Amino acid sequence: MSNKKVTKEFIQGLPKAELHLHLEGTLEPELKLRLAQKNHINIGQQTIEEVKAAYQFDSLTSFLQVYYPAMNVLQDKEDFCALALDYLKKAKEHNVKYTEMFFDPQAHTSRGVPFETVINGYFEATLQARKFGVEANLIMCFLRDMPAESAMETYRQALPYRDKFIGIGLDSDERNNPPLKFAEVFALAKKDGFHITMHCDIDQENSIEHIRQALLEIGIERLDHGTNIVEDPSLIAYIQEHNIGLTCCPVSNSFVVDDMKGKEMLELLHQGIQITVNSDDPAYFQSYISDDLYALAQKYELSQDDVVQIAKNSFGIAWILEDKKKEYLKMIDKYVASFA
Repeated sequence: MSNKKVTKEFIQGLPKAELHLHLEGTLEPELKLRLAQKNHINIGQQTIEEVKAAYQFDSLTSFLQVYYPAMNVLQDKEDFCALALDYLKKAKEHNVKYTEMFFDPQAHTSRGVPFETVINGYFEATLQARKFGVEANLIMCFLRDMPAESAMETYRQALPYRDKFIGIGLDSDERNNPPLKFAEVFALAKKDGFHITMHCDIDQENSIEHIRQALLEIGIERLDHGTNIVEDPSLIAYIQEHNIGLTCCPVSNSFVVDDMKGKEMLELLHQGIQITVNSDDPAYFQSYISDDLYALAQKYELSQDDVVQIAKNSFGIAWILEDKKKEYLKMIDKYVASFA
């Protein structure tokens, strides 16, 4: 490998995994309008330009105020399948070989859509994606601004479909919703054999305490966002020792707090922490995974070595078998050699 400057072409073709991607955040304006018309839902916008103009926000809270109402257009299994499949086709364009996709069932069951409609639609898309070379798994997230009892009810609803998702996550508005609020349901999920992860969003109130709870008391396997960990060397030492990686999203960071957090990502990367780069909610930030990685590389002058290591990290912390990881890592080495 070399330390030469990376191009967008190199990043686009680089084999990679995406581990921090909200399916509901892949709702492009075109699909939103099409589904609204199909399902006779008044979204207050009549053209693609009007839908795009509605995707405006400047904080996590204002983003969520746009994000959740948009989901009303998702009504039946075919809608959920179409949403996931559109993303998976886009992932193929970015040479994503493997992805673990978050979904938020409470955002749908709370408006009357049955759990089975959501999971079956999304799962069908993962089956179809295999035909064009993208392996995909699902991670069910709880909305942290809903009661812990709702998370437990959702978990019980999900168990009959446990063969269709591999992990449990926690997302949405972090304010006054610490990880320990959900300790019971996550303990149960761990006991039942699910992988677990949690969002610890950037620069939130009590960021470090939430990271500490997630790591030391809940016992998560991955940390979503989480770059505030640089403020506590003891927690950095902990994730080094336990091989816990971070799923970072530089472009979405820059929308929420006007900072990609690239300095923190590079600091952690160069300490050997398994930092990854992901797109989060690409339809809203108009940035898919290669765009995120290129934006980070440009702004912080990442070397080719840095970019390749980030791609390798994405497979390193994926919830897949070791033999499969080795297979993907060989793909990266072969690709890099072709650019030498």
